This record gives sequence, structure tokens and C-alpha cells, in this order.
Amino acid sequence: MGDEDVNGKCRIMSACSSAKLFLFMVPLVIVSCFVFVNIGPKNPSSFLTSLSTNHLSPPLLPSSPYLPPAPAPAPSPLQAATGLLSPASSLSTKVEFFQGDNNRTVGLNPINITSASNNVTSTASSEQIKKRVMSNLEKIEFELQKARVAIKAASMDDPVDDPDYVPLGPMYWNAKVFHRSYLEMEKQFKIFVYKEGEPPLFHDGPCKSIYSMEGNFIYEMETDTRFRTNNPDKAHAFYLPLSVVKMVRYVYVSNSHDFSPIRKTVRDYIDLVSDKYSYWNRSIGADHFILSCHDWGPEASFSHPHLGQNSIRALCNANTSERFKPRKDVSIPEINLRTGSLKGLVGGPSPSSRPILAFFAGGVHGPVRPVLLQHWENKDNDIRVHKYLPRGTSYSDMMRNSKFCICPSGYEVASPRIVEALYSGCVPVLINSGYVPPFSDVLNWRSFSVIVSVEDIPNLKTILTSISPRQYLRMYRRVLKVRRHFEVNSPAKRFDVFHMILHSIWVRRLNVRIREV
Repeated sequence: MGDEDVNGKCRIMSACSSAKLFLFMVPLVIVSCFVFVNIGPKNPSSFLTSLSTNHLSPPLLPSSPYLPPAPAPAPSPLQAATGLLSPASSLSTKVEFFQGDNNRTVGLNPINITSASNNVTSTASSEQIKKRVMSNLEKIEFELQKARVAIKAASMDDPVDDPDYVPLGPMYWNAKVFHRSYLEMEKQFKIFVYKEGEPPLFHDGPCKSIYSMEGNFIYEMETDTRFRTNNPDKAHAFYLPLSVVKMVRYVYVSNSHDFSPIRKTVRDYIDLVSDKYSYWNRSIGADHFILSCHDWGPEASFSHPHLGQNSIRALCNANTSERFKPRKDVSIPEINLRTGSLKGLVGGPSPSSRPILAFFAGGVHGPVRPVLLQHWENKDNDIRVHKYLPRGTSYSDMMRNSKFCICPSGYEVASPRIVEALYSGCVPVLINSGYVPPFSDVLNWRSFSVIVSVEDIPNLKTILTSISPRQYLRMYRRVLKVRRHFEVNSPAKRFDVFHMILHSIWVRRLNVRIREV
């Protein structure tokens, strides 16, 4: 054999070896070597822009419902998780670094699902992955990636038959994507609840009062085995079952203005679970979450720097001015359950039996309500605004007899009036600044509520009367359709508030990719 033949054969063998090496390396590249987390821009409220109902590009809505339109709306968490971006949009490739525990450097970088999906669906990649034993974490990340691909494909597919519910209508940014994401959550989402800690500070919470979501969520997570796993190696997310409400009651010294006991309790709890388990340190808290409805929830979450910066925070007080980040955090509804159930709270007359144009009654606190009272208190029979209700007048009856229910923020941006309005079939009128309404990555609030800036409070009647009867009827019917997402059930029912909170956490988990190092 001549030298040329030998050299030619070696070149062929070298090319084959390179091809085999490439096929072997592809699955190793699928799961990144760092913890990847989607990080929002400096203006977190821009993530209110979500998926369009009719096409894949995000709608050209304002960066915040209360501000003038921004030139470049950013993707919502659900968009980021599925890679459904407009042609002009792209996820940032900038990498930020910080030192984690044990001097471990962790890279933070948004995920480009579009480019990764080709690898996941590649036959060669799948076959190579099956040939070796995958770690528990690799299995979890591989299944999550398949879920991302399935959710992205849902925009092109026919709706999936669902005996309970198929989301449709302009109340959703993209009903198909939401439905597929919800079904994928039901199919595989598993949460490990840390067992450390004793009630009342942990594994407990109020199921009545304005903070009822804390106790109700903890109770459902403790009793509902569908989404809970006792094996942390099979968990997609980890729940830290602490109650800020209980800490304020049992740890905080009333009127002391000393927040340090609460901070210490949170830090000690994080230190406990991070020393006992490897999961917190593995992701530096990026796949962990807390839930709080207390006004001090955001402050309590920053008792531990990685909890506030990295972890998923499900908060009623979803105020962007208090470092709420919609890409990472979850806005949950504030629901005032006086008896612990919805009995007598849901329902109301038809629009033709609602003689009052708009209604509000409530205490004077915060910067918005004084402006509302100044312009409208006892000044108009159509706009019923009261600091105190007249004797013998029922608050719930007033809401049921009103077409629109005014929901201004108080000291904090969240208000139980929003859900009370939905329950009573009253179209909410949101007046606040920096508030991210619940489930905004799924729900298009502008389709079933009126959003008014503080500056437009003097024009409130003009704004509401300019809404035609036909458009009002559309909004009223949409309110009736979306309120199932805000209802509290025991046991929980599909698509209710418990499952919507879980879905929001699920979407944020899809925005995180983890690999052992």
C-alpha cells in the first residue's frame, strides 16, 4: 500500500473518529456546566409583556400598564422558558458571576431554548444519552428540556382535549401555550418540602384573614401528594415552608421596630437545610422557593442574600420598587378569607342589575387613596367613593351592585379588593404604581380590568363612561371566566389559585438549568 493510500485511510479514520466524538459530546453539552438563571433587566416591570394570543411575537404593550409604551418590551417568564420570542427579540448572552458557597463560581445566564431544542430532539443525542447512566439531576434536566420543547410546539398544534377546562379567549396571552405548560406541570412537576422546623413558624400559617394564602398553600403542599415527593433526588423544586405571618406574631417584638429576630430565624433555617442537604448549595437556592403574603415578606426574603437574589419568591406584595423581579419571582393574589372558605363570596347579579357605575370604600393610607378621596368622596352618585360606608350599607352588596370596583393600593401595592371584585363579578379598576398583577405571564389583565394611572384619577368617570356597553359586557364575561383561577378550594381543584401558583413556580423553574460540578 502506498503512502498516499495510507494517508488517505488515516484521514478517513480521523474524520470518523471526530464524528463519533462529536456525537458523544453533544449530550454532554445539553446540560450546561453551570447554574443558569434568567436574569431580568434593570426595569423588572417590563416583563409584564407576555405571549400574544394570535401569534408568537409579544404584543406591543407598555412596559408597565401604568406607564407610556416602552420601545422594546422584554419577554415574560413563560416566553423565556419556551423561547417564544419575536424575530427582533433575543435573550441576552451576557454572563454575570458571583461567588457562591465554598468559593464556587456560578454563572448566571438566560437560556436560549431555541438552539437547545435541536439537540434535545436529535435522535443521535437521545441515543447517546441512553447509552450511559444519567445522574438524577441529568434526568430531571432532560425531562424539563423536553417539556420546554413541547410547550413551545403547542402554539402550532391543535388544542389538547381536556375534560375539565381548555383555556380560550383574549384573557390569555397564549391559551395553547398556557394549557400545554399546565399539562406538562401536572405530568411531571415534583416538589420536595423540607421537613425541618416545627409549627407555628414552619409548616403552619393562617388560613383565615388577609394573609390566608400562606396557610392554605402550606396546607395543600403538606396534604396533596400529587406534586410532592419525599425523595429530594427526584424533585424539580424545593419548598421552604416558613410563615412570615407567624414570625411577626411569635418572633417579632411588637412596636420594637427591630427586624433582626425575623432575619436571624430565616438565616438559621437556610443554614440548617444547606448544611443538612446538598440541594441548596448545588443551585445556590435557584430552584428553591418561599411563599409569603405578609407585607414584610420581601424584606424577610433578603435576610439571606442568596434567598432574595436567587430563589423564587411567591409574594402578594409584588412591588417592583421593593426589588420584585417578575422573571424570577411570582405574584400571588391577596385573598381575605374571613371564615376560611369561599362560602358567600362568589357570585353576583347580571350587568343589567348593577345600577352603580363604580365603588370604593376603605381606609386612608398610602399615597393613592388620599388622591382618590380628594376628588371623588361623596361627590358623585355614579362614582361611589367612601372613607367609611354609611350605616346599614353592606360592603359586599355594594360590590355586587357595581359595574366597576376601584382597587387602589394602600401602603403596599397588593389589595384583596382585586380578588373580591372578581368573586363578585365586578370589573376591577387597578390604580397603583409598580404592581405586577397575579399570573401576569399567563393572563392579559387589560382584557378584563381597567388600569388607571394615579394622574388620571380626576378623569376616572370619563374613562369608565367611555367604555361602551358592548365592551363592558365582554369584560364582565371575561371576569367570570378567569375568576376560577383565583378561587380557593379544599381540596384544591384543577386550575384554581393553588394550581395557578404552582404553575407560576413551574414556569420559573423552567427558566433555571442546573448541572452538578
